[in-house]
Amino acid sequence: MSSSGGGGAGQQFRYTQTPSKVLHLRNLPWECTEEELVELCKPFGRIVNTKSGVGANRNQAFVEFTDVNQAISMVSYFASSSEPAQIRGKTVYIQYSNRQEIINNKSPGETVGNVLLVTIEGVQASDVTIDVIHLVFSAFGFVHKIATFEKAAGFQALIQYTDAPTASAAREALDGRSIPRYLLPDHVVSCHLRISFSAHKDLNIKFQSHRSRDYTNPYLPVNSSAIDSTLQPAVGADGRRVEAEGNVLLASIENMQYAVSVDVLHTVFSAFGTVQKIAIFEKNGGTQALIQYPDASTATIVKEALEGHCIYDGGYCKIHLSYSRHTDLNVKAHSDKSKDYTATSGGFSAPPPPPPHEMHPSHQMPPAHHGNQQRPASGAPGTGQPSPYYHH
Repeated sequence: MSSSGGGGAGQQFRYTQTPSKVLHLRNLPWECTEEELVELCKPFGRIVNTKSGVGANRNQAFVEFTDVNQAISMVSYFASSSEPAQIRGKTVYIQYSNRQEIINNKSPGETVGNVLLVTIEGVQASDVTIDVIHLVFSAFGFVHKIATFEKAAGFQALIQYTDAPTASAAREALDGRSIPRYLLPDHVVSCHLRISFSAHKDLNIKFQSHRSRDYTNPYLPVNSSAIDSTLQPAVGADGRRVEAEGNVLLASIENMQYAVSVDVLHTVFSAFGTVQKIAIFEKNGGTQALIQYPDASTATIVKEALEGHCIYDGGYCKIHLSYSRHTDLNVKAHSDKSKDYTATSGGFSAPPPPPPHEMHPSHQMPPAHHGNQQRPASGAPGTGQPSPYYHH
């Protein structure tokens, strides 16, 4: 079978499709003309309509034959041919559209936009992950943001593309289709996508979680309590979400101009109470750390004192804090990425507290640095790593 028969993302949908007299063509050369589309398709039947220049890169098109058998003939031919469909020497991928005709004008009362509202029928929210949704819809263009939720209509998702043509191409190709079976749990018999345009233009994603993603902002904080879908958020009297307090803090560190080790974090976070354990890790393109205290009250004091502060002068290594759902970190090894400061064996001991002139753990701006403290050069980080310095 040639690569045009089912290669790439199109293979996911090829064998779940119902034949249509409208074909969806992808991977077209830049500014592919209607004449070129007709030239490729006319050996198989008469073309009555075309729609080109759709998709994020304007490299997709739809072609409508007078009869469904003509479309079947073209798909079957290239699916079994050793020679792929080509325009200007570029392989073109072909599949059936879910529509029986090309409608160039929007339906009455429907406003085309860059955000799709997708209802996933036949599944529970836990059956389809946000990563699966992203995999399916990113086949038609760059997905900026996704937000999932449950309504009376069922499990739904808002999917934001760069522009309306890209969203239209995805809707045209996927509306009424099923998510590929191999991407679903075994107990799901079938599911179908019902897609319409949303009135939203730009989704407001505040956290990365299992229910929402912003693929344009790798530094967006991770809402750790939302990673576990069994946790229900508390709601205050004003109707706003109340963050559940805990003894473990999740620190997201941005503007990483210097390496941050566990000893550096211990220096910073032990100024407010006994730090029991620290674990540093990379996630979503950024550096994060879990810091464990003996109790939630200590962690709360630390969160209020250090939120938004910078570890180093010049705005470097800025800290954003939230509560983690963890209560006792499992630190098995001591390294520059993880340490258990409660361990008494193996000759390990916590480092002594830093000299007073190096630490300013208060809400007020710290006094001027002493001359023996390294600071980065103006306009660029210095070659030596400076001592921790809190700057709000």
